[in-house]
Amino acid sequence: MYIGIDVGTSSVKLILMHGDGRIEATVSKDYPVSYPQTGWSEQQPEDWYNQTMAGLQALLRNVDATQVKGLSFGGQMHGLVILDAQDAVIRPAILWNDGRTSAEVAYLNDTIGRDKLSALTGNIAFAGFTAPKLLWLKAHEPENFARIHKIMLPKDYLAYRLTGVHCTDPSDASGMLLFDVKRRCWSQEMLAICGVEERMMPTVYESYEKVGTLKPDIANALGLADVTVAAGAGDNAAAAVGTGTVGDGQCNISLGTSGTVFIASDRFKVDDHNALHAFAHADGHYHLMGCMLSAASCGKWWIEDILGTNDYDAEQAAITALGDNNVYFLPYLMGERSPHNDADARGMFIGMSANTTRAQMTQAVFEGVTFALRDSLEVAKSLGIPITKTRLCGGGAKSRLWRLIITNVLGLEVELLQAEEGPALGAAILACVACGEYESVSQAADRIVSVTETLTPDATLVAKYSARYQTFQRLYPAVKAEFANLH
Repeated sequence: MYIGIDVGTSSVKLILMHGDGRIEATVSKDYPVSYPQTGWSEQQPEDWYNQTMAGLQALLRNVDATQVKGLSFGGQMHGLVILDAQDAVIRPAILWNDGRTSAEVAYLNDTIGRDKLSALTGNIAFAGFTAPKLLWLKAHEPENFARIHKIMLPKDYLAYRLTGVHCTDPSDASGMLLFDVKRRCWSQEMLAICGVEERMMPTVYESYEKVGTLKPDIANALGLADVTVAAGAGDNAAAAVGTGTVGDGQCNISLGTSGTVFIASDRFKVDDHNALHAFAHADGHYHLMGCMLSAASCGKWWIEDILGTNDYDAEQAAITALGDNNVYFLPYLMGERSPHNDADARGMFIGMSANTTRAQMTQAVFEGVTFALRDSLEVAKSLGIPITKTRLCGGGAKSRLWRLIITNVLGLEVELLQAEEGPALGAAILACVACGEYESVSQAADRIVSVTETLTPDATLVAKYSARYQTFQRLYPAVKAEFANLH
């Protein structure tokens, strides 16, 4: 059996999986997030470790723990964890959704320059990335910056606590803006820009490679024998492995609080405007990813906060005319990341008239999120990546209506999966590969992940939605200049 550990923002999720993909057990353990100032978001790395250990004990309580052969990780990306010379945590981790680095992001993109950043790393600076956090630390907490001996990411700190090895993988390292994604190594020039040295960085292993074994005291405490630990992957890459999104042109769309379009590619690609993140994949190749900040959260906001109901089924049952809505919704409630990179963007309804109905506005919310997902998909298509179908996961994917809208707005076959365990499943699959259960990540995903249903686009609806998408594309540029004046 194999353990997958997903170090999330609000909890750690652990699964115990048999080599053929059957899930034996799952456990989730919560921990807090701290918001010491407006826009700041921090966590105590010790909480990740303590709750993971508690989760492992619960996971293994009713099984023969000696059958566990491997363990690996998925994890929240971009978080800055810094250790001193004794490997003690210097300060709380600064998380992916921390917004304190606007000045540092502007410095990197405008002074260092977007073109240079893209040439060095394949990406430009975003507030969530790790490099701007280092520059902020250097400017605002120089005494802590001076103590840095190791720079780590959340899941990698957990791997260090379990194995004693300072390690990371290319998919997670890609989100630091310190990593040359194309060459899969640290960028010496970016390290210099941030005032750090390569000796401070963890050793890079492929996601499916063995980094070590569990420390004997930890293994003994849990009743485990010789357990191989694999490097693991950033949460999106791990989730993609868990949905079988491996191989050139394979696509997965996640409809969670935020929304992602994840497109696997055999070759490294960067779009002209860095609208999509160009990251390494957990299978040894690459991927492009578009991330929108408000996806299923738009539906929750509209139905629960505005309409004041929890009856999602009733609100969706009133929608009967797909493709024929004159109301549009811009889903930028929290600003937007891909493809606009505009923190000032906001949500907007347009096209209402005196006979506009509640159902039409609800429909516009679902359609607006989907049109925004298509924005990222179109960027990937412009690079020549052949995309004919997508897999779908996340809480929003439970809506039959939303699945139909996605199928026809994107004009793709949409595959639904038997099991959806997120990054934890992908991590367990990576552990399988590290232990030799499968020859490759691709082979493991093919054998473990199964599709239960495929939705096919309707040509008439595709044509209607394609026409409406052309209108949607014109809306954001038309109002973009006003967003900054709304605050």
